[in-house]
Amino acid sequence: MTSDSQGPGGLPFDLGMIMNKAQELQKKLSEQQEQAESITATGKSGGGMVTATANGAGNVLRIEIEPSLVATGDKDMIEDLTVAAVNKALTNAREQAKAELSKITGGMQMPFDLNSILG
Repeated sequence: MTSDSQGPGGLPFDLGMIMNKAQELQKKLSEQQEQAESITATGKSGGGMVTATANGAGNVLRIEIEPSLVATGDKDMIEDLTVAAVNKALTNAREQAKAELSKITGGMQMPFDLNSILG
């Protein structure tokens, strides 16, 4: 179609402009995916006895367990608190990444799953 083609409602339809905008958005999304790896967030559980750090790409970067918790020897509690801290860290990182993506897209709803872009 050319720029003098008619779109919905009789408005001019410029496929070239749409393609350029799509390429710009694709570039910005690619940059955002790279930036997501630099976004870090933490999650804590057990009153801060376990702390997990994750990035916006969905990677767990670090887990810290207070020595006093390890000293209890309660394996089940340590496992449960670790899972809770990791889940909080991943959720927090995902929310930060979504906020950054929203800045790029201007809050526009995207026709795809954000998690597929952020990893």
